[in-house]
Amino acid sequence: MILHIREQKKSRTVASALGNNHSVSGGCLGKCCKARDLSCLTTDWRMDRVYGTCYCDEGCVRTKDCCFDYFTVCPANDCATSDWSVWSGCAKPCQPSVRVRIRQIKREPSNSGEPCPRLTEHAGCQEYKDHQANHCGLNSGPAFITSMEFGKGRPKHDSYGNPLHPGFCVEFTLESRTPHCTMENRPHTHWMRYITEGFTVCVACQPPAMRNNSSCQGDGQEANKDAPLHWQAVGNPQCSGTWKKVQKTQQCNCPPQHSFVFI
Repeated sequence: MILHIREQKKSRTVASALGNNHSVSGGCLGKCCKARDLSCLTTDWRMDRVYGTCYCDEGCVRTKDCCFDYFTVCPANDCATSDWSVWSGCAKPCQPSVRVRIRQIKREPSNSGEPCPRLTEHAGCQEYKDHQANHCGLNSGPAFITSMEFGKGRPKHDSYGNPLHPGFCVEFTLESRTPHCTMENRPHTHWMRYITEGFTVCVACQPPAMRNNSSCQGDGQEANKDAPLHWQAVGNPQCSGTWKKVQKTQQCNCPPQHSFVFI
C-alpha cells in the first residue's frame, strides 16, 4: 500500500509535467485489468515520461510499464475480511481433538492490493460431554495440555450463574520431549515450541477438565514426587514427553510461554 501511495504522488507529478501535451484519448480510464494482461494497453505517456505503449493491468506494477495515470485511475484495494467467527465445538467428544474458526472475504483484492490472509484457523481442544450430553469418564492416561489461551475462553460460571471453582496450578520440571514439538509450523502449534527440557512449567487445572473440584487427568497428585509422568500436546499427538511434579499451587506464576492448561 505504501508503494501505491508513493506511485500515486508520482502519477500526479507526471500528469502535471505533461500539461497540455497530454492527449485525453489515452490513459487507463475504463481499462483497469487483473493480473498480467498484455491486451490491456494503450498508447500514452508512461510513468518514466516515455511516450508509447503502456499498460493498465496489475502486472505493470512489477514490469514498470504502467500508464502515467494507472495509480490514480486504478487505486489499489486490499483484501478485506470479516472478524473471526466463534470457535466451533471439538470435532470429537471425550478425546483430544481440533476446533476451528473461520472468517469471510468481504472484498477481493484488486489492482495489486494486499492479498487475503488465511481464512481458517485450527486449535487443539477437548470436550467433556458426549453427543448425548453425558459426562466423559476420566482415565489414567497421560496429561493432555494446550496453551493458556484455551483456558481464557472457558466458562467461569455454571448454567445457573454460580461461579465455578477457580481451580489450581501444578508445576512440573520438563524431563523430555519429542522433536515433533518444534517441527510443526501450523499457527495452532506455535506454543509447543516453548516446551523445553529443563524448564519449569505451570499447568492450570480448571473446570470442566477438573473433576470433583480436586483433580485433572495426569496432574500427578497420586504419584511420587520423583516419578516421571507423561504428557501430550493437544493438536499434535506426536508432541509428547515426560515431566516430574514440583508442587501444587493456588495460582500459576510461570511466564506466559511456559504456562499451559489441562484439557
